[in-house]
Amino acid sequence: MANSLQEQLLKAGLTDENKVNKAKKAKQRKEKEQRHSKKRQEDEATRLAREARALDAARDRELNRQKNEEANHKAIMAQIRQLIEMNRLVLEEGEIAYNFSDDNKIQRIYVNDQQHGQLSRGQLAIVKLDNRYEVVPAGVAEKISLRAADCVIVNNQNERVEDEDDPYAEFKVPDDLMW
Repeated sequence: MANSLQEQLLKAGLTDENKVNKAKKAKQRKEKEQRHSKKRQEDEATRLAREARALDAARDRELNRQKNEEANHKAIMAQIRQLIEMNRLVLEEGEIAYNFSDDNKIQRIYVNDQQHGQLSRGQLAIVKLDNRYEVVPAGVAEKISLRAADCVIVNNQNERVEDEDDPYAEFKVPDDLMW
């Protein structure tokens, strides 16, 4: 009874030695294939796990980039707010309306005569802070425009264009004719 089925069949003469050897080799081959397929399945699982980790890392990097951008934006807005609040001019006694456009709408602030002239000459600028318009010196407006150009609403630049073909370029305008 301790004999295997193959040995019993050999003793009974129902099979021969070649068929037993072929069966053993087939069994060994099948076991070997199963061992290798398990290894392939494990390799597949590790590959999938590695890809999942890579996707998680990419998503985390993207989230960190977005958080950094948001933090940088908040820092820039805080700098702009500080620049405007420290350098804004008081417009309480303004009686002259200065019109300008913002988002294709005409807006108006009231300034005094001196501030109106400085706005026109580009010495002062109008900036927007929290849906309010403030008047600041042109140098401050340039610093603000470096950080966020959309905050500067009006910054007139006095640029004299020298025309090379101007026939009157060599003639000076007398002082008494200037306005």
